[in-house]
Amino acid sequence: MLAFSGCYYGGGEKERRELGAIRKRWSTLHISDPEKGRRQGRCPLTPEEVGLMLRALGYGSDVHVYVASGEIYGGEDTLAPLEVLFPNFHTKETVSSNEELAPFLKFSSRMAAIDFIVCDGSDAFVANNNGNMAKILAGRRRYFGHKRTIRPNAKQLYPLFMKRGNISWGAFSSEVRIIQKGYMGEPMEIMPGRGEFHANPAACICEKTSRNSLVKSSSRSNQEPVNDTVIGKAIGKPPYPVYTDEEVDGSDTEDDPTGRGETIDAEADDDSVVRREDSELEEILSD
Repeated sequence: MLAFSGCYYGGGEKERRELGAIRKRWSTLHISDPEKGRRQGRCPLTPEEVGLMLRALGYGSDVHVYVASGEIYGGEDTLAPLEVLFPNFHTKETVSSNEELAPFLKFSSRMAAIDFIVCDGSDAFVANNNGNMAKILAGRRRYFGHKRTIRPNAKQLYPLFMKRGNISWGAFSSEVRIIQKGYMGEPMEIMPGRGEFHANPAACICEKTSRNSLVKSSSRSNQEPVNDTVIGKAIGKPPYPVYTDEEVDGSDTEDDPTGRGETIDAEADDDSVVRREDSELEEILSD
């Protein structure tokens, strides 16, 4: 996937040589300016960047994170920063025995199906790319009751990640929450008709049945009018807090996007009130 993205992740000459060899098979994969791709938000976030974004959004270190992926470029070294941020770290290999995985190992599509099932059932789903699997999952989760699906605003997050070492954790966290407004998976967040149908199903099939479309007949004259479909009721109110401008900008209100009793420090810009956990993060990230 990294080869297809055409992006560069700081792996030196070894990364350029290995990913470049793969790109040579497809003439369309040659990108002359990988840095431009990052600035335009066309490059997948690294595991560490995904972890930093989630911690900044208020997901605590006790949250269980399942990484849905095939072979990851860089292996354990690439995933290590994410595992530091979220010690409850899982993959197909850690939650299954060798015997359980044996029937699937030779079939990449079956291994991907396992990831799909886990992601579909998760409390929150985050994709670090815009591939077909991520799009289908987003659409399915929106259609069947609407579960939180976070879309990283990569274009706006990129410059923030670049200056991460020069700002406090509180300031970084506050900026992430502002940048991610509109990308947190609220119902009706994406305008109807934007993107592919399977990724963004039209609200008319998920929300409400119009009264004007109801067939009026004498047999129904004494019945209670039908207002909502079953799915419409399911997504009528999001099952998680919705941030207001005041809360994102630093009011006294504390929200819990995880639904696990964790809180977000709404006054993150004030270093004097940074939570103890945030102080620990500063120590981790400064090492």
